[in-house]
Amino acid sequence: MADIKDKLLDAALLHVPFDGWSEASFDAALADSGVEPALARGLCPRGAADLAVAYHERGDARMLERLSQADLSELKFRERVALAVRYRLEAVEDKELVRRGMTLFALPHYAPDGARLVWNTCGMIWEALDDTSQDLNWYTKRATLSGVYSSTLLFWLGDTSEGHEATWAFLDRRIENVMQIEQAKAGIRKSKLLGGLLDKFTEAVRAPQSRADMPGHMNK
Repeated sequence: MADIKDKLLDAALLHVPFDGWSEASFDAALADSGVEPALARGLCPRGAADLAVAYHERGDARMLERLSQADLSELKFRERVALAVRYRLEAVEDKELVRRGMTLFALPHYAPDGARLVWNTCGMIWEALDDTSQDLNWYTKRATLSGVYSSTLLFWLGDTSEGHEATWAFLDRRIENVMQIEQAKAGIRKSKLLGGLLDKFTEAVRAPQSRADMPGHMNK
């Protein structure tokens, strides 16, 4: 079934830059791929919207594959995070596919899908980098990285610099901002009063025990 969905997605990618993640693209993918309409609807009950989700998840898989093959031993942690975000953006074949996806996920009934996809992408990055947070930091790390990823994605879409060097510089600045926040938190912890309160609050919040417990999770 996964192979059939991939076949349908590959066929749709030829039409999305022109027709968006729409019924027109889905119908064209049906015609080009030769997949039976009933089977296609069973795999993608929401049509092109489900293919848009599948396309994003394909990018996540490609990012994780590159990360698994990369030697990160000599990199600082912030450099590892930057590399992961870069790999995720480089997994996109055509910026127009992302632009069309952003248009789709801006619609009120698909906005939860868009938020969930970004959250999951950032969660996968932290997990791939062996993050072991089990308290409030589990949430704050993903929320912060979601902001970094989203802002870098928007910058990247408009970047015309050679090799997207402007985007990578922008990404480095955003991650530096995050590190400053972490340094501020470390400073608070040095305070006996504020540090104790922060630790109690942090320990009171637990990370989800399974992916189904994650914020924004939606059964497919």
